[in-house]
Amino acid sequence: MSLLVVGLSHRSAPVSILERAALTADAQAKLGQDTVAAEPAAEAAVLATCNRIELYADVDKFHAGVAELSTLLAQHSGVGLDELTPYLYVHYEDRAVHHLFSVACGLDSMVVGEGQILGQIKDSLAAAQELHTAGRLLNDLFQQALRVGKRAHSETGIDRAGQSLVTFGLEQLAAGAPVGAWAAGKRALVIGAGSMSSLAAATLARAGVAEVVIANRTPERAERLARILTEAGDTDVPARAIPMESVPDELTRADVAVSCTGATGLVLTARAVAEALEGRMPGPLAAPRPAPATPGPRTGDTGPAGVQDMSGPEPARDGLGAAGADADEGCPLDLTAVQATAGFSVLGEAAVAGMGAAELEQHAAWVDKGAEERAARPAGAVVLDPEADAEVITALAATVATVGRIPERRRPEAVVPAPRPEPVLSLLDLAMPRDVDAAVHRLPGALLVDIESLAEASADAPMAADVDQVRALVSDEVAAFGAALRAAHITPTVVALRSMAADVVASEITRLEGRLPGLDGKHRAEITQTVRRVVDKLLHAPTVRVKQLAAEPGGAGYADALRTLFDLDPETVVAVSRAGEDTRQAGDAEYATHTENAENRGRA
Repeated sequence: MSLLVVGLSHRSAPVSILERAALTADAQAKLGQDTVAAEPAAEAAVLATCNRIELYADVDKFHAGVAELSTLLAQHSGVGLDELTPYLYVHYEDRAVHHLFSVACGLDSMVVGEGQILGQIKDSLAAAQELHTAGRLLNDLFQQALRVGKRAHSETGIDRAGQSLVTFGLEQLAAGAPVGAWAAGKRALVIGAGSMSSLAAATLARAGVAEVVIANRTPERAERLARILTEAGDTDVPARAIPMESVPDELTRADVAVSCTGATGLVLTARAVAEALEGRMPGPLAAPRPAPATPGPRTGDTGPAGVQDMSGPEPARDGLGAAGADADEGCPLDLTAVQATAGFSVLGEAAVAGMGAAELEQHAAWVDKGAEERAARPAGAVVLDPEADAEVITALAATVATVGRIPERRRPEAVVPAPRPEPVLSLLDLAMPRDVDAAVHRLPGALLVDIESLAEASADAPMAADVDQVRALVSDEVAAFGAALRAAHITPTVVALRSMAADVVASEITRLEGRLPGLDGKHRAEITQTVRRVVDKLLHAPTVRVKQLAAEPGGAGYADALRTLFDLDPETVVAVSRAGEDTRQAGDAEYATHTENAENRGRA
């Protein structure tokens, strides 16, 4: 059997795919159970966080395992296999161990070095143990991953390189200002009472907000978190719990809102946020829209919100002045549409841009017949000379014959975006799938930081020098785990060999007693001990050496050779393995019970 992991994360998939593939707790449990029920897998564990979904399994066939695990991920996530496959990654054997150890150390996190992943790995293992989908391999793997992660945080400076998603998100909201200075005196609303929401509430309280309001679908959990915050000795920030239906009212008073729930739909829509901003922002609440692109620069006074006033006269450009309104009488064009071509006369280049051949001919006839009338127009009006423009007209006609329309040759006008007002409501969305409508990004007065924007910001985050030290630690731990795993595979074979040797010794002693019935106890014991010493010495060097060789890559073949050379019964080897597994599981259960009792005593 071999370790296989199939998954997707913020490094391989866009947030939109991660959001759609997010698994509920029930779906995670069903995925693990269905994986074990599948033919190639004997063990399974699901690691699902806000930015990753990974399925770990002990499989006996690589290609069949990859196909089965990918199909199961697609089925339980609801994303089609064809759509999901381009974003999946696969790690096998040592690479799979290396991946999980890197994840445990925070090297693969959105914020490098963050320590929350350790709790998520622990929860994943506990769920697999409860469902009985984790066997010896995954139990050993996940427990070792937790130890490696703890080593990384205690023996290196990875904590200086990383922080929690909550802290990183609040830093993005603070836009470079110290979080404490930015948060001081603000009213905070936290939606959700899980581990991430609890961390957000505690972080905001330590940052010095004026109040923390907790909303959760289960009121008891919200009240419990509010009580913990209120009774905490490191802050004096008041905290209170509210029902979910009170969120809209509290949002109108909040300065910062953090949401991280397990909801499958939106918790805060753009309309709800816009209504919360009503009365807190001057003017109507509408998303800023860019000014329409025009072919040339306009002049005039700049009005409010940075929008240029187009009421002034247009300057001469490229020899073309502005034609009076009466110059357009009788023109076969839709003058309303033509007015968008600011900077040009209706007789100029922009007037014919985009025309078909028939329209161009009609327009040319109008220009030609109106020559005398246009000659009497005021100074500054455009008068086209068909003879002087013969080359241009010929070129335009040739273009029409080739492509069917007159090409656009306008120069785009630089768009001056309207200045965005300072936000009066800052929102941090740490949920996957998202809790806050992405359309809130466009609401003036609101600043939204979500998983997608955190991923973009973290891509440019500097890496600490301690990361290299953690990577070296991970490599060493992967090598040690692989050696121990390979050595463990041969242990049942060695035990079966020694058991067979003991049976041979016992059989020969019994046969000797039959031949020498008068043998006294002292001599019998001495002979038995001598025979056992001979057997032990003969087996010592081969068994020690085979364990050493088995710890190296490809060492599993030595176990097969040992079984073949000594003609060991495969059932005996399996029986030894099963006995060892039962003993180990009993030890794990005893350890888990001891740990739980200790935690309960600590809470008491």
